[in-house]
Amino acid sequence: MHTKREWLMKFAIFGNIHQTKKSESIDELFGTIKKWGDSYAIDRPFYEFLCENRHLPIEGAEIIEGDDFAADIAISFGGDGTLLRTASRVGRKPIPILGINAGRLGFLTSTANNDIEHIFERIHEGEYYIEERSLIEATAENGTIASYPVALNEIAVMKHASSSMMTLEATLNGKEKITYQADGLIVAAPSGSTGYSLSVGGPIIAPDANVIVLTPIAPHSLSARPIVLSDSTTIEIKVNSRSHNYLIAIDGRNESCDEGTIITVKKADYKQLIVRRREHSFILNLREKLMWGADQRE
Repeated sequence: MHTKREWLMKFAIFGNIHQTKKSESIDELFGTIKKWGDSYAIDRPFYEFLCENRHLPIEGAEIIEGDDFAADIAISFGGDGTLLRTASRVGRKPIPILGINAGRLGFLTSTANNDIEHIFERIHEGEYYIEERSLIEATAENGTIASYPVALNEIAVMKHASSSMMTLEATLNGKEKITYQADGLIVAAPSGSTGYSLSVGGPIIAPDANVIVLTPIAPHSLSARPIVLSDSTTIEIKVNSRSHNYLIAIDGRNESCDEGTIITVKKADYKQLIVRRREHSFILNLREKLMWGADQRE
C-alpha cells in the first residue's frame, strides 16, 4: 500500500481509437483529474480521435509524441488490448499502468469506467498497491523483429491465413525438443493465460506464478497438449512451412517472418507495473468475468 498523496500527480493517458463507444465516459476522467488539480498528457492519436469523434474541449493537456514521456501513472482507457498497447509504450519506464475498462471482458483492466472518481480518491489516499507482472521477450536469429519485442500476454508464431499447417520445433534450454504439427504455437506469460492461450485450451495461471505456458494452436494430433514450464526456460522456435513464411504476433502486433527466421523467447529482465485497488483479487475477478458458479437457467 502507498502513502497518502500530499502532492499533485501527472497522468499519461492512452486510449482506444477504434470504437467511439469505448470513449463515452472519457469526459468524466478529464473532469476528475481537474477536480483533484492533477495534470495530464494525452497520446496524440487518442487526442485527435477525441477531438474528431467526441468534439471534446481538451485544454491545457500536454501531447505525447512517441514514447518519450514522463508521468506518475499511465492510464489505459479501453479494453485489455488498449492496456497491452499502453504497456508497449511505457516500455522500461518505471510508470505503473491504471487500466480503466471501457471494453467488455477486461482481465487486465479491472477498474470499471463508472468507478473513475472512486479509484482517483483511492489513489490520492494511498489506498492502492502496485502489482508486478512478468514479461516475455522475443529475439530473432537470421531475421529481425520490427515491432516492440516484449509481451505482457503472449508471443504467438502462426501460419498465414491462406497457408496450410506448419511444423514447429520448440527447443527448451538448448536441449529437449518438442515438435508440433499445428496452425501455430503460443508462448504465454502468466497474464496471457486468460487471453489467446485460454481460447485454444491453455490453462489459467495465477499472475504471480513464475511460469510460462506453451500452447499449440489447432494441433493435428490429439496428444499435443499445453505444457507449463519454469519461467527460467529459454524457448527456441524453428518453423517449417509450405508457404516458407509465417506470422509472429507479439501482444497482437503482427508481422511476417521468413521461414529461416528462428525465434527465441525468454522472460524479460524487467516487469510491468499495474495499479490495483487494495481489495483486488485475481480469483474474484475470474469468478466475475467467467461467471463461475452462476446458474443461468431460467
